[in-house]
Amino acid sequence: MHGSHLIGIDVGSQSVKGVLCGPDARPRATAAHPCGMTHPASGWAEQDPAEWHAGIRAVVRNLLASSAIAPSDVTHLGLACQVDGVVAVDRKLRPLRPAIIWLDKRAVRQADRLVRALGADAVFQTTGLVADASHTAPKMMWLRDEEPDVFRESALLLPPAAYLLGWLTGRPLQDHANASSSLVYDLAGRRWSEPLLAAADLDPALLAPIAAAHEVAGPLLAEAAAELGLSTSCLAVVGTGDDHGAALGAGVVGPGLIADVTGTAEPVGTVAPELILDAERLLETHAHALDGAIFVENPGFVSGGSILWLANLLGTGQAEILSWAAAAPAGADGVTFLPALSGATAPRWNDRMRGTFHGLSVSHDRGHLSRAVVEGCVYALRDITTRLRAMGLPGSEIRVVGGGARSALWLQTKADVCGLPVRPVLGPEPTALGGAMLAAVAAGWYPDAGAAAREMAVLGEDRYEPEPDRSACYDEGYHRYRRLFDAVEAIT
Repeated sequence: MHGSHLIGIDVGSQSVKGVLCGPDARPRATAAHPCGMTHPASGWAEQDPAEWHAGIRAVVRNLLASSAIAPSDVTHLGLACQVDGVVAVDRKLRPLRPAIIWLDKRAVRQADRLVRALGADAVFQTTGLVADASHTAPKMMWLRDEEPDVFRESALLLPPAAYLLGWLTGRPLQDHANASSSLVYDLAGRRWSEPLLAAADLDPALLAPIAAAHEVAGPLLAEAAAELGLSTSCLAVVGTGDDHGAALGAGVVGPGLIADVTGTAEPVGTVAPELILDAERLLETHAHALDGAIFVENPGFVSGGSILWLANLLGTGQAEILSWAAAAPAGADGVTFLPALSGATAPRWNDRMRGTFHGLSVSHDRGHLSRAVVEGCVYALRDITTRLRAMGLPGSEIRVVGGGARSALWLQTKADVCGLPVRPVLGPEPTALGGAMLAAVAAGWYPDAGAAAREMAVLGEDRYEPEPDRSACYDEGYHRYRRLFDAVEAIT
């Protein structure tokens, strides 16, 4: 038992979520608050940082009210925020424009410029990343090219976690996991890359300083403490990205376990025992929230977002889609779906790819379409687990975080298609819990984030084992999915 309480906060693109952990290191209360998103042009995605403030304020106050504890009882707060966003701020850390978030792909020309300057191989060998417009350096370059007035006024160009930490403490810091998604970070050296900064023509003074995810940034500023209803004695830690926080929340802090975050998108990754790069560039390599660790990850195909799209199309809810899918036969009677509604990241990265149904006939109904969407998403997961195995990173268990962790059909299909045991992570708000784990390290409860994750992760009791009698059906479906991908890619 410990003598204080901790709060972890997950700042996503659709909502802010929070968890309060008691002195026994177990969750005592959770809360959530929605966030809005705007799309000013095709391929653009922005959020007003004020939405994040409002969400954090509502969540923290809700946690305090529902647990009936005093503000002074909360001694530490940890963040796990969406990665690949840019918030341009002035010298007083005030936003100069809406944040350009992870979903935004406007900076294609800028990403291409980096490749032309140094070559795709050099960029990948240094950063471990595909030179994609989703990463933050191209977005910073876009601001310089397209909004020069904003760029000139900018004192810092911050990822969401660093921006919010600055709002909370006055110290806008970022952890190595966030920095490693910038496209100007030297993964082996664990520092900014001078050649990449020069190629991007970015001053490193514009970037948030890098610190360990569990390091204390400082106490809450009086204004932030008053807004949240907390004490100025509460300490905020640097925090990490949401993918990395989810991996902590799933207890994925060592080789052999695969974190599968089934949200709007579905990031999938594992911890590598040493620095390793994917020669096929399906997977990217990042720093992990666990200090010094390496996280090999695909950043996510549109998974839960595909379920939501079909639900909206058919005028129903996502739970109904999963119910219809469960009533349809395995293999969806030959219907195949490509989960590429916003481009593809599996089996290959291709921004031009789009979602596709194939094999439809008059005998197919909404159940077959629903089943095909679930199976198409799981075939994309198999692309990733197969590549991990080929890289010498075989998984012994897939741990599923997010809404998909509550669907028995989805979990069993993952086990059957990938040939691996699957276990749901059913603790409340696992990504926010990852932020709380970092706060627990700072509070001295655990020696490092690995120990915190192994102790604090809350796993479901059920373990879904592969069913061999369905393997032939799914093997056929998977190969059909791959042939369909090749065919559609050829005409895009």
